Amino acid sequence: MQAQQLQIFRRYTQSAFFILFCVAPLFNLFRYDLDEGHFYLLSFHWSIGIGKDLAVGELAKNLLLYGLIPIVFFLALGLFIFYKFGRIYCGWLCPHFSVVEMINQNLSKAIGKLSLWDKKELPAVQVNGEIRTKNTAWWFVVVPLSIAMAFLWSVVLMGYIINPYSVFSQLWENSLSFSKQMFLLVATFILTFEFLFARHLFCRFGCAFGLFQSLAWMANRKALVINFEKEKSVQCKSCDNYCDHACPMRLKPRGMKRHMFSCTQCAQCVSACNIAQQGKPVLSWKPNNQPDNNAVAIPITMMVNNKTVKIGKEKTNRILRKNS
Repeated sequence: MQAQQLQIFRRYTQSAFFILFCVAPLFNLFRYDLDEGHFYLLSFHWSIGIGKDLAVGELAKNLLLYGLIPIVFFLALGLFIFYKFGRIYCGWLCPHFSVVEMINQNLSKAIGKLSLWDKKELPAVQVNGEIRTKNTAWWFVVVPLSIAMAFLWSVVLMGYIINPYSVFSQLWENSLSFSKQMFLLVATFILTFEFLFARHLFCRFGCAFGLFQSLAWMANRKALVINFEKEKSVQCKSCDNYCDHACPMRLKPRGMKRHMFSCTQCAQCVSACNIAQQGKPVLSWKPNNQPDNNAVAIPITMMVNNKTVKIGKEKTNRILRKNS
């Protein structure tokens, strides 16, 4: 699949899952009802029966069929998928990561960076050859977008624990109880702050589900990974580190696997490399390689005055730019 087609397909999967995330409570596909005291799964009641007047044998059977077996099955399935593919859920499905990328895209138009905490701006010339422009007026898109997404998330999350039709009806009639109003207010505030200032930090260090995926992935030396072909590293001399700039998690894709712990497998770095190198990329996205043998794209040793010396990556890049 071509680089552009791969990213278009990924956008489709993200959009479809985001819609599913929003409508799942409406159809009782998956949610827990606090008032009724049980789960809904694919519109069916899903309850062990604790607290009800059940015989010991019936309760034990429910515990096994509706508790232990499903938990073990989904844990094993998840472990298998994440062991082979890493944070594939994050990069291709996660509704939070969809918002992260949406805000990244608009923020870059406002300040020329994907994050407020990036030290340097993105290259003036984009990987597709277009000139990057920035305009602070885009803040009037970034801030309302963050608030709107935070409010949407808050309403949807409430629908996962309370009858969503009741929530929407009370919201429309402005008759929400004080506790529900406070939930929406606090959740919207926290999520807005997170979307604006800490969205990458949350994905990298605060998401327990993402951490679980990464730990499973790191245990597999033959997992799906971004692979850097060192023998082609000379091609990087003509590139402005577009793979680094493309990464929404602010990682260095040409580094070793242990430095890519929070890689979401979005493959944007590979797509950027494919475009920058005109169909002959230095990066590839495939399993069964040894990523720990990867080095940085530009060697950290060079011949200076007929001597081999170790120098940092930034200095190496400056030397190569000067001599290119």
